[in-house]
Order: sequence, then structure tokens, then C-alpha cells
Amino acid sequence: MLEVAAIIRLHGATYLARFADRILPSHRRALRDLEACRTPALGGHVHQCDHCGRQVYAYHSCRNRHCPKCHRDQTDRWLTAQRARLLPCAYYLLTFTLPDQLRPLARSHQKTVYGLLMKSAAAALLTLARDPRYVGGRLGCLAVLHTWTRALVYHPHVHLLVTAGGLSADGTAWVAAKSRNYLVPVHALSQIFRAKICAALNRAGLLEQVPPGVWSLPWVVHCQHAGRGQKVLDYLGRYIFRVAIANSSLERIQDGQVTFRYRDNRTQQLRRVTLSGLAFLQRFLQHVLPRGCTKVRYYGIWSPTCRRQRDQARALLTVSPVPTEPAPLTPAPAPAAADPSPMRCPQCRTGILIRVGVLVPQRMRAP
Repeated sequence: MLEVAAIIRLHGATYLARFADRILPSHRRALRDLEACRTPALGGHVHQCDHCGRQVYAYHSCRNRHCPKCHRDQTDRWLTAQRARLLPCAYYLLTFTLPDQLRPLARSHQKTVYGLLMKSAAAALLTLARDPRYVGGRLGCLAVLHTWTRALVYHPHVHLLVTAGGLSADGTAWVAAKSRNYLVPVHALSQIFRAKICAALNRAGLLEQVPPGVWSLPWVVHCQHAGRGQKVLDYLGRYIFRVAIANSSLERIQDGQVTFRYRDNRTQQLRRVTLSGLAFLQRFLQHVLPRGCTKVRYYGIWSPTCRRQRDQARALLTVSPVPTEPAPLTPAPAPAAADPSPMRCPQCRTGILIRVGVLVPQRMRAP
């Protein structure tokens, strides 16, 4: 299978040489880690078959949060924890998108702008949901930052998985959304979101860098029903610990060109993009987050400081349960066994692989 790591090995040195004075530390680290992932550079272990004697080398993962090959177990653990967090109620999925005019600013001040994007989106929604005309209670919100389209184009936005109702101010009742067709009016929500972004940029000292015309444009907020939230969690979980391209999406690396495919979100047709190796790395790296930038946050009664309110909401919903939706297409992972199954020899398929040695890393990793 073709890998992003192979593209880095072919074109990474040229990319570093060409953009040396402009490469962010997070980008440089991602290039180094992904190139070394599951290679002798990071060390590993030697296993030997107890039947045929074959030796098998297993190299360590890089653990970089943008690596397409790492974090499968971590993703499963995250999904298990979020499924346990879900309240027994209906949900909505809301998407808040930054306008084109703000994207250069977001790219230049990633940690600041991404943080205020997530906080402003949640604050706008929680403010409007407190209005008794729409909900009249405090929602639970899971916010996940994305910076891409399926073609890896820069497109910063935040997804919010939100309860279709909230806990009353006195904590004695669960208040369902007043309308069956929507949670809150998205036109009003987009205006509050725009105002909160403006105020947040002003506090951050970045307002003067924003084109004035952006505040008179309509801002995009999308809202759709999300059933019981399980399928949305499965979707969000795919990209919690990596950028939105899998190695399986790569089709060719030929004559300095990289071709990958994606499914168009509107037509559901497969499309292909062909870029030079340097252009692909540039498009990939613009989604690598700076160190310390939080990609997942919780608001409302899902905030870590509101566990008591969340437990109260669960108790109220359990007394008066809402009809459930069909089981999700992706089943929850089975609990890990206390003793994992032994690894079979890939050659004889009879013997068991026994660890017999340690492979020392061939280079020291930078801190």
C-alpha cells in the first residue's frame, strides 16, 4: 500500500530545503515522525517463531497525532468513552465555518483562532438555546475542530454534536427542544456566532487584520438531525487522531506526481486530485496543528466541571426515556481481553511468535 510516509521520503528533503525559513516547528516534527514511523529509526522488537524459527521485526510507531498509521487503539478507546458519555436523547450536528476572508488570519495565528472558533461557536449556541422559545435549558456539546475538505483544501470549521434539549436552570427537569424540525434558528445563530468571533478577535488584538467587509457577509452555520449521536461519533472518531486522508486513498506516486481520491460530499462520486509531491506535502501539512492546540472540547453540561449536572440529566432522561434509533452501522469495539491472543507466525502459520530481542533506535528523537 502507498503511504504518506513514502511521499515524505521522496520529497521531504526538497520541501525542507525550499521552505526552510518558513516551516513551522509542528510541520518539521510531523515530517520527521511520519517518515520514521514503524522503521528501524524508532527501534522495536524481534520476535521468533517457536515452530519454524523465522524471525519477525516489529518497529515502533511514531505516535504523532497526524500520522495515518497510528492511533487505532487510541481511537477505539476514545469512541468507547464518548459512547458512554452520550445521554439517552436525540442529537443534532451543527457545523460552524469561518468565511474565506478570515482563513489567512487563521493560518497565521492557528492556536489563537482555532481556539476562539470553537469557543465562540459553542457560546453562540448555548446562548440561543437558553431562550425558552427554542429550548430553555443548558445543552451538552462535543466540539471537534476540522481544517480540511475531503480534497485536503484549507477549510477551518468546527463540528458540534449537541443534545436536542437541555437541563433546566434549577436542574430539576430535562427540557426538550420546542421544535421537531430544528434545534435553534440557524440564521439567528450565525449572527450571534459572527458577533462573538468579532469580539474574540478584538480581545486577542487581531481585529485590525480582518477585512471590514467580512462582518456584513452572511456566515455559514449548518444544522441537521443526528439521531442518537452514534453515527456522528463514528464519523468524528475517524479524524480525531489524524489528518483527513488515509493511506488507502493514495493511488499513485509517479514522475514526481501524487494522485489521491476522495468522495465528493455533494454528489457522492469519486474524484481524483493529482499534485506535485511538494504541493501534496504543502496541502497535507497545512492541517498539522501546532503543539498544544486542542482539537476536541466539551461545553455545557458536557464540560468537565459539570459532571453533577450531567449525571442529573441522565437520571431525568432515564426516568422518561426517549425512543431509540436503530443500532449504528459500526458496532462498538469489544472490550479488550485480559490476555491478548498470541501472534501467529506469518510464514508457517502454526507457530507462535516469541519476543527474543530489542531493536535500539537508529537515531535519537528530538524533544
